[in-house]
Parts: sequence; structure tokens; C-alpha cells
Amino acid sequence: MVVFPQCKINLGLYIERRRPDGYHDIATVMLPVGWTDVLEVLPGETDDVRLFNYGRTVDCPPEKNLVVKAYRALAADLGELPPIDIHLEKIVPDGAGLGGGSADAAATLVAIDKLFGLELGKERLAAVAARIGADCPLFVYNRPMLATGTGTTLTQIDVDLSGYTLLIAKARECAVSTAQAYAGVRPSGPAPDLNALLGSDISNWRNTLVNEFEPGVFAAVPRIAEIKAAMYDAGAVYSAMSGSGAAVFGIFDSREKADALSLPDCDIYIQ
Repeated sequence: MVVFPQCKINLGLYIERRRPDGYHDIATVMLPVGWTDVLEVLPGETDDVRLFNYGRTVDCPPEKNLVVKAYRALAADLGELPPIDIHLEKIVPDGAGLGGGSADAAATLVAIDKLFGLELGKERLAAVAARIGADCPLFVYNRPMLATGTGTTLTQIDVDLSGYTLLIAKARECAVSTAQAYAGVRPSGPAPDLNALLGSDISNWRNTLVNEFEPGVFAAVPRIAEIKAAMYDAGAVYSAMSGSGAAVFGIFDSREKADALSLPDCDIYIQ
């Protein structure tokens, strides 16, 4: 069973309040995009789960990798699960705010469900995914979602970027941890109506649609701010940091403008 876990970008990201449990309530629209890893799940040749990594270096032991955590979470939910071998080729950069690891975890759940004919349904898989990470349930549904609460309360939303070109850039030497990003923000209270903001002409987004992580992250890692500025200088209609960083995306009204942007220190994806 081979699947291609998509990553995501965030259209607006608002930190509403710090909760008594130490987490934060947020509001954001998460949009799956075409930059993918490659994940293969096969019946296991041992009596447990095994992970084989390819591509980008994954700097953690297998048991801490989110795909293995996904297997463990689903096994705990079902009471038992056949052993599997997981082959994961990492293409999407980590430390980028693109949810690549979360996408891999969700894809593991979906692949296991299909491989063994479990027919658990998306709602149950999403509930298991929510125990792995806040972004994970999105990738079970793999469609645009308004995320609220801690990020796991999802509501379908329509976002249409047809006719535009999306460019994502992540500087290779820049990474931002979620803890570092949250250290630089102060909750701002209730978020604006994101459905209404995104329903306006995209030319308005530059003045209305905000990622509240940006000021703190830009101060700590100026290169990320420079990439966003370069997007606008190249003619982007809208540009923002994705999630808690470090990737920046730009939405262009022509492929030519996106192709003309030179960022030699970055990993680039264009769709």
C-alpha cells in the first residue's frame, strides 16, 4: 500500500487564548497542498512494527517517529493490530510549519485501514490522529478545514486558488520549533471571521489575513522575513509564513512570476 502524504499551508493563524491546561486555542484555515512524502505500508515480516527511512534525515529514533506513534495509537484503540513494515521517503522539509510529520502519521492510519480492510471510517481515524498531534486529523480528511480549539476541531471550508500559482520556500538553514514560536506570541482574543476574510478578493488578504506567529519568529530568524519580502517583491498577490514556520508561501497570479523568484538557499515547491 503506497500513499503520498500531502503537507499543508495555513491561511491566517490567530492565537486566541492560553488554556488552563497550557495549550492554546487557535483559529486557522489549513489547506493541503501537493508537496508530498512517499509512504509504503506492508504486512510485517517480524512480530512488531518496523520503520525504514529514506530521503531527508529523520533525526529521531523510530519509536518517537510519528508514523510509529500512529501504529501504536491505532493498535491501542483496536486492542491489537497485525505487524507492519513502513517505508518512508521524506521529501517535505521538517521544522517548516508544513505539517509533514503529521501528514505521514495520518497517512499511516489511512494506509493501515485500507491494507487490512478495517473500514474504520474517517471520523474514527481522525479521533485516533488527534491523539498523535494537533495537525494530524486534517490529513485524514485531506481537504481545506477551519481548525479551532487546540487545532483539532475541524469544520469544512471552501478555498479556491484555481488560476493562481503557489510557491513554498523553506530556507535550509532555518528551523523553528513550535515551543520557540509560541514563546514569541501573546494571545490576541477572538479571531476574525476567517470564512468571510477568505471569501473576499485575494488582493485584500495582504491587509486582512494574519499569521500571528510572524512578528516573534521574524525577530528571531530574520531570514524568514526576508523570504516573505522577496515573495512580494516578485509580485505575489499574498504571502505568509506557514504555521509556526519556517516555510513561507506566496500566491502568484502567474507561473512566470513564481518561476522568476530566485531563492538559492531554499527548498522550493511550486504548484
